Amino acid sequence: MTITPPTTDTSNSVNSKGLKEGVLGLTGSVVVGIASTAPAYSLAASLGFIVASGGSLLAGVQSPGIILLAFVPMYFIAVAYQELNKAEPDCGTTFTWASRAFGPKTGWMGGWGIIAADVIVMANLAQIAGSYSFTLVGKLFNNPDIAALSSDVFWSTVAGLAWIAIMTYICYRGIEISARLQMVLLSVEVLILVVFAVFALVRVYSGNAESYSLVPDISWFLPFNLDFGTVIAPAILTAVFIYWGWDSAVSVNEESKDPSRTPGRAAIISTLLLLVTYALVAVATIAFAGVGTDGVGLGNPENANDVFSAIGPALFGDSAIGGVLLALLYISILTSAAASTQTTILPTARTALSMAVYRAVPAKFAKIHPRFLTPTWSTVGMGVISAVFYVVFTLISSNLLSALIGSVGLLIAFYYGLTGYACIWFYRKTLTSNFRNFIMRGVIPLLGGLMLTAVFIFGLIQYALPDWLTDSNGDNVTIFGVGAVAVVGIGSLILGFILMFVVRWRTPAFFKGQTLEKRSDLILLGEQPPSGIRLPDSEENTVVARDLSNLPTGLIAIDLESGEKYSKKKKKETLDDPRS
Repeated sequence: MTITPPTTDTSNSVNSKGLKEGVLGLTGSVVVGIASTAPAYSLAASLGFIVASGGSLLAGVQSPGIILLAFVPMYFIAVAYQELNKAEPDCGTTFTWASRAFGPKTGWMGGWGIIAADVIVMANLAQIAGSYSFTLVGKLFNNPDIAALSSDVFWSTVAGLAWIAIMTYICYRGIEISARLQMVLLSVEVLILVVFAVFALVRVYSGNAESYSLVPDISWFLPFNLDFGTVIAPAILTAVFIYWGWDSAVSVNEESKDPSRTPGRAAIISTLLLLVTYALVAVATIAFAGVGTDGVGLGNPENANDVFSAIGPALFGDSAIGGVLLALLYISILTSAAASTQTTILPTARTALSMAVYRAVPAKFAKIHPRFLTPTWSTVGMGVISAVFYVVFTLISSNLLSALIGSVGLLIAFYYGLTGYACIWFYRKTLTSNFRNFIMRGVIPLLGGLMLTAVFIFGLIQYALPDWLTDSNGDNVTIFGVGAVAVVGIGSLILGFILMFVVRWRTPAFFKGQTLEKRSDLILLGEQPPSGIRLPDSEENTVVARDLSNLPTGLIAIDLESGEKYSKKKKKETLDDPRS
């Protein structure tokens, strides 16, 4: 097929990125989305920081309410992803969409936000995976010496680096192997989390729990009496972290079946399933452990970095069955961290691939393996950079690793919020064409963006306080006297801003709009908005993908920004890309 009108300059054209197409269906995409969030790891590493900070209560028993509140902007931004993906199913996601809406500089920073967040979280993931490797092996072989290596910085770092290398190789081998492995790991992880929650609740309601255990109450889901600036905002930033990762389902859009629909639907389904899982497990954990500072209480700073390893022995006891359940809990957290290590590499490599294809980063990152059809330089580069970052942070101070979750929360709020704003601006010409578009492409993405902007600002103020984060000795975790969480988060954005100008100097084509131009959405010419009163999601204009793949032969698409018209006709089984 050929597309008219032809372009006059093909020097900067961007063709297919070479990824393997049509591999992931809806189930596979949902699995990738949920597995990327690593439910067991995310709760183990984050729940303690939602409950308390610096040895003082934060959200306390109302942490489930914070988790519920954090779901709202996550769902709203998932809607924005779904709508933008209809117009342009590009594996660069925020990078591509923000470039279309606002221009190359904003788009580049959106792409950098994704990469920086993924690189930073890999250090924490590797630490958890490395530590739990020794914990699990020691438990299985009843060898306390092996289990003791989990707290040894050197050996847990070595094991963490090994996990990064293994998962990088799996991602290098192909998306099909990655998806099949994720399905197995996720099934084990979710099953064990449900068993954990049920076991904890049974002990609480039977009166066979700890002396400080609590009976769940509906007020736990109503955190509105908490102060927004000092409690809700920073707690939501941490809670946002546990949802983060569902967008991986959209990052693999170019490898999905029906790429303009399946990834967006998978993102919505992933966030809904995560809400149910997190609400159940959070309530059960708080009910059994309580929020105090004694024993396994979630307010105990010694338990904050990993609440499940602290609670597990007390919950399951010393019996043979308890030993098996404890080992299964360790397996779920290990597989969760390992799975998330893999699914963190997947979207980052594809973001870097998209940026390289559009010449926003060096062209080497656009290379695709001829057999596996995966990004080579982008995948291996992600693994290497993550490993280096992990080692550097560990050498500076292992205490800094605990600051990473809040820092990632800042970056998540940055690029998710940017995606919400990009959706509004990209569709600004058609927002008022019907009620559905106004709600799904205007109101909902705007609210999501505003919410994340608010928690970013208020959360950053709290994170910058020197005593916001303390280590197990009660000492403040700071960098240059400022809270380490704020320094790592903002410092990574500043680094990206500097690198952007370096790249602009070396490869200016992208920043001149020659490879990825600004534009709004394409819709079918002559399509009329629906009449009558309808539900928000019942009708919509047909959004035409930018490669015109869903444009029926003989029909015409129009760019509402420029008025330019596009059509295609059958000629041969090739497609000249109009993106130049």
